[in-house]
Amino acid sequence: MILPTKHLREDRALITVGAELLKLLDEPKTVSRLWDEIQRTRTERGAATAQRARPAATEQPSSQGRARSNVPFDWFILALDLLYLLGAIELQRGRIRRVTP
Repeated sequence: MILPTKHLREDRALITVGAELLKLLDEPKTVSRLWDEIQRTRTERGAATAQRARPAATEQPSSQGRARSNVPFDWFILALDLLYLLGAIELQRGRIRRVTP
């Protein structure tokens, strides 16, 4: 769940989702804005990856060629919880902000 396993792709692991969230936190943001941004960036990256990695008709798609899937909201919240427990983010005046070490 936190780390990828043979049953959980790396783009779905909480640590990966958390890293993506930290990249998006260049300024304090509301939960809804952060949710919209991660959905948008994953959709854009997935479309770009799918275009680059179109396999021939006889080839099986590799894990690199799979489009990134959108994260369900509960998984997004779990990633935020993990970042909060690690001390990487905090809630201040209704906005999530990155904690600088």
